[in-house]
Amino acid sequence: MTAHDSIQLGGITIRFLVEQDVVTMFEFHVAAGAQVPAPHSHDAFEETVYGLAGTATFTLDGARIALAAGDALFVPRGAVHGFVNETGEPASFLATCTPGLMRAAYFTEMRDALPDRDKALEVMRRHGLTPAPPPVSA
Repeated sequence: MTAHDSIQLGGITIRFLVEQDVVTMFEFHVAAGAQVPAPHSHDAFEETVYGLAGTATFTLDGARIALAAGDALFVPRGAVHGFVNETGEPASFLATCTPGLMRAAYFTEMRDALPDRDKALEVMRRHGLTPAPPPVSA
């Protein structure tokens, strides 16, 4: 895979720009209403996202945060997070992971595992992502 190859995962397109041990950096392009990754955490790396276009709504440890072009959000190790695109327009953001443990292989394996939920959860765990438990209903 070259730095310019894209990985299509449903309504999400991922394009890796940097894939090194110290840092990985990739663009996320999210179609309006696209199915997105399940809320999760990762204990071995931090993630910083920077809005490029449109608006993606992140949930970080229960707080909802709208990420628009020019906005940045830091996701510390262990923080449960996820995102959705609730608008009628595509959204794009740049994700940077330090150290560079999030690799293109995660997304290609996830693409191949879906829609099998058990296989997808296994891929998440193998790549250092911990799926968040379902919310408790009142």
